Amino acid sequence: MKSSQKVIDYLNFLLAGELGARDQYFIHSQMYAEWELGKLHDRIYHEMEDETLHARLIINRIIMLGGTPNMQVGEINIGADVPAMLKSDLELEYTVQEHLKEGIAICEAERDYVTRDMLVRQLEDTEQDHAHWLEKQLRLIELMGLQNYLQSQSAEPNMVGATH
Repeated sequence: MKSSQKVIDYLNFLLAGELGARDQYFIHSQMYAEWELGKLHDRIYHEMEDETLHARLIINRIIMLGGTPNMQVGEINIGADVPAMLKSDLELEYTVQEHLKEGIAICEAERDYVTRDMLVRQLEDTEQDHAHWLEKQLRLIELMGLQNYLQSQSAEPNMVGATH
């Protein structure tokens, strides 16, 4: 199936963002695990898996449309402490939201409604799950104070498949 080169190019742009988000979440999850913040590790590792799924869907769509996936990873911003990490992840989600909205508009203009619907589902996941959860964590830090928040996140990380 051939598609507009504009859609394929934009999907490759989105793919770079998803790969960058995946890597950022992976690094942050490992930092949380090292710090014994198991609840944060588990949630951010889950977000890394979601970003991997988004990347896979975009890759499959690019191939289906006759394009070649460009596996160049987008920019990542690793925080040095928990608040910086959460803020960095939230900024990433806000950026992804804007890029997805632009992609949806491009797909509509190019009359590619199947790709549009895929991007709408990813936008819903980004807005309703990822960004909203990160906003709540930053609000909890404001309400509880950082030390109380960190204590609430302390637990053994669920390191499924990991070797020690």
